[in-house]
Amino acid sequence: MKLPALFALLALSSSVFAAKPNVMVIIADDLGYHDVGFQGSKEIPTPHLDKLAARSLICTNGYVSHPFCSPTRAGIMTGRYQHRFGHENNPAWLPESTSAGLSMNETTFPTLMKTAGYTTGAVGKWHLGAHPQFHPNKRGFDEYFGALGGGHMYFPGAKGGAEYTIPLNRNGTDEPHTKYLTEQFGDEAAAFVGRHANDDKPWMLYLAFNAPHTPLQAPTEWLEKFAAIPQEQRRTYAAMVAAMDAAIGGVLAKLDETKQAENTLIFFVSDNGGPNLAKKSGVNFTNNSPLRGAKGDVFEGGMRVPFLVSWPSKIKPGKYDQPVIALDFLPTALAAADSTAPGNLDGVNLLPFLTGEKTTAPHDTLFFRTGGPGGNNAVRRGNWKLVRLGKAEPELYDLAADIGESKNVAAGHPQVVQELVTAIAEWEKGTIAPTFESPKGGAPKKKKAK
Repeated sequence: MKLPALFALLALSSSVFAAKPNVMVIIADDLGYHDVGFQGSKEIPTPHLDKLAARSLICTNGYVSHPFCSPTRAGIMTGRYQHRFGHENNPAWLPESTSAGLSMNETTFPTLMKTAGYTTGAVGKWHLGAHPQFHPNKRGFDEYFGALGGGHMYFPGAKGGAEYTIPLNRNGTDEPHTKYLTEQFGDEAAAFVGRHANDDKPWMLYLAFNAPHTPLQAPTEWLEKFAAIPQEQRRTYAAMVAAMDAAIGGVLAKLDETKQAENTLIFFVSDNGGPNLAKKSGVNFTNNSPLRGAKGDVFEGGMRVPFLVSWPSKIKPGKYDQPVIALDFLPTALAAADSTAPGNLDGVNLLPFLTGEKTTAPHDTLFFRTGGPGGNNAVRRGNWKLVRLGKAEPELYDLAADIGESKNVAAGHPQVVQELVTAIAEWEKGTIAPTFESPKGGAPKKKKAK
């Protein structure tokens, strides 16, 4: 080979390997820990998520930063504990409120990715403020299509409350709801992937489903696939999970079709654990086993979730067992984009840990809280997990031996208890009280000490 041709080939190879990856964040809503195939479910097939898992690291100790909807999203959007800026509740649907939403003082994930040279898009549930100042296009997204509230009816024309029946929104303009919403969101996300496949710069897509959050609504063709499940709520929920899996499958297929899959960094989580609605319906239709608790709890079932990280050209698939948290998505994406992360983030760049370059744990300690200062706290350090419900005595669990948090070992380890209680107190010095309240019937109330 002649030298000029060789130099050209080397330059091309260098540009390919140096190319910044596309970045996709996929969020399910109220998904049970045991309700997808790669987590062990035999009842709800999820072939597309399982395919993604097969080319991912499955983070077996993966958490989100809160046990219910909007605060988790605020954490993902900033890479910071949302308690630091008062986003500890779900904002009510208040288009007139300039306080009930993601603080305007926070720099967002898409804003930072735009600085790194990315086209940014969002599809799906927003739930980070209803006032126009909080609109996704005002918070760093070049393109947006979705539902701006905390949820939505799944079928066009279905009756419900104002927040759940608002028109869908595209870049600030109302758009019609034309089909089963999960499918419509999947179509929009796949279209974004295809539309930007040949751009001269990479893209970042935030794909936030409202499925399988209530209301429990599923198309007949999906319900028929689960006819063997006798309990109606569980059957409908299973159909909703399967429909979401199919929508994700369409997006993954578009990545493959456009030859972008190898160099796309994908994160997948649920925004919290599956809810326990047995008090209302007599049935808990989600499955968080083997974890204790559910959405709203600071036990594992509230915020330990199905958690995938995929980047086929960089990260070998398998399992990763150290504790990680969705706050890590932002600094990891910035590192992949060869961009410097702000110094105030609580998340860390996971790449050296997931590639095996570093063998230590990414985090020394992870913190969780609901109800503001003095509310319900949890802290994880190594395999120790301390839970403190209001003013009740702290509980201590060894998650390596007791993932279900069934045996409180606080009495046998007073020094560990004191260290973790002190850690909570120090962490809380960097937090503030909630700046807005959840709507009535929204976030679970703080448990009273017994």
